[in-house]
Amino acid sequence: MVTPWRWRLVRIGVHVALCVGLGLTVTSAQGLGGAGTVQGTVKDPTGGVMVAVTVTISNPVSGFKRDTTTDQTGKFVFRNLSPNPYHLAIAAQGFQPLEQDVDVRSSVPITLDLALKLEGATETVAVVGHADELLERDPTAHTDVDQSAIAKLPLEASASGLNAVVMKASPGVVADSNGFFHPIGDHAQTQFSIDNQPITDQQSRIYSNQLSPGAVQSLEIITGVPPAEFGDKDSLVVRVTTKSGLDQLKPIGSVTFGYGSFKSPTADINVGIGSGRFGNFVSATGLWTDRFLDPPEFDAIHGTGRSRTVFDRLDVRLN
Repeated sequence: MVTPWRWRLVRIGVHVALCVGLGLTVTSAQGLGGAGTVQGTVKDPTGGVMVAVTVTISNPVSGFKRDTTTDQTGKFVFRNLSPNPYHLAIAAQGFQPLEQDVDVRSSVPITLDLALKLEGATETVAVVGHADELLERDPTAHTDVDQSAIAKLPLEASASGLNAVVMKASPGVVADSNGFFHPIGDHAQTQFSIDNQPITDQQSRIYSNQLSPGAVQSLEIITGVPPAEFGDKDSLVVRVTTKSGLDQLKPIGSVTFGYGSFKSPTADINVGIGSGRFGNFVSATGLWTDRFLDPPEFDAIHGTGRSRTVFDRLDVRLN
């Protein structure tokens, strides 16, 4: 016999499967929604290409880190990078480690031609203090939040949406009882920019569908006076870069089910897979609860609610 809470979990799975089949967003990987690309070729001292060399790109400030290996032509590529400074490191047996900083500011690909030196070679290197190379010199007040930081936030459920992440990760942003947030005392002068697509309506986890935190690769929370490119919004702009399935030859993601107070089963599914030409990332969340709203009565008679969110990103590289 299926108990009520187990039956709710089954219903969540069915709804998620149906939504995944219906929801679809198609983007061209040439721009990847405003995200950047770092690519290049690794060569030896004679100019020959180096195969299967590990290349790492990271940003210790935001916690972002990704690894790849060079292909048969010595090439490597990192796509879907948020606008930030990054540190590139290359390690190969028998060669000196190579490190280089690169600053991603647009969707125009950055191409590097990197040559490794033999491990036995000696040279004199003058080190000048550049300890702050990865610190941004952007005068706009903002907070960078990577997936590693989102995983540490005390979110009540993944279905809470981006509002909960913004409220807990950025100072000066407070919540009300209905899932809205009020940055710097305002609530109407805010907008999300998801992969360069502006959403200027007020975002609430109750009255509108929000992107699941599991679909977010990184986000930049801009407070104070946002840049002119975001129009007349003057209190808060959230620039979001979503996850992509490109270059994920092995499936990545997670599946989580939970059951909390007030008969609240939850489901969270995030899966991405793809190749160098095609990629698909699907994020789906579901929440059933008897305390969806925050009613004044002690017994939550009118607080029952359901929330389902599906995000499907399909990337196609045209060249």
